[in-house]
Amino acid sequence: TETTDRRKVGSSYEKIAAAYLAKGVSDIGLQLPQPAEKEIDLIAAWRDCLVFAEVKFRSDARKGDPAEAVNSEKQRRIRMAAGQYLLEHPEYGQFSCRFDVVAVLGSNVRLIRDAFWCG
Repeated sequence: TETTDRRKVGSSYEKIAAAYLAKGVSDIGLQLPQPAEKEIDLIAAWRDCLVFAEVKFRSDARKGDPAEAVNSEKQRRIRMAAGQYLLEHPEYGQFSCRFDVVAVLGSNVRLIRDAFWCG
């Protein structure tokens, strides 16, 4: 089905984003297990910070910059999911949080650190 195909494509770009971050392009360290509810694409720990990363892909610029798709409603849902993740993982309760966006436009991968705030 179309939904299944979209999930497969999304998952492949999440793997590309994780590899991009792991190559030292970012200071992100350990990638953490994903929550059952898949609102958050990648979660990683760096020092005393949890990084919640949203991955957005566009094959070309006709539909705009992929980062623009992380609108205020999407940010709200990600913040709520991050809060739920912290409730389920109290071992990270003292960590600060950061919300990044990994924008993939064609073959160009771009990291936007602190793309939006917790509040």
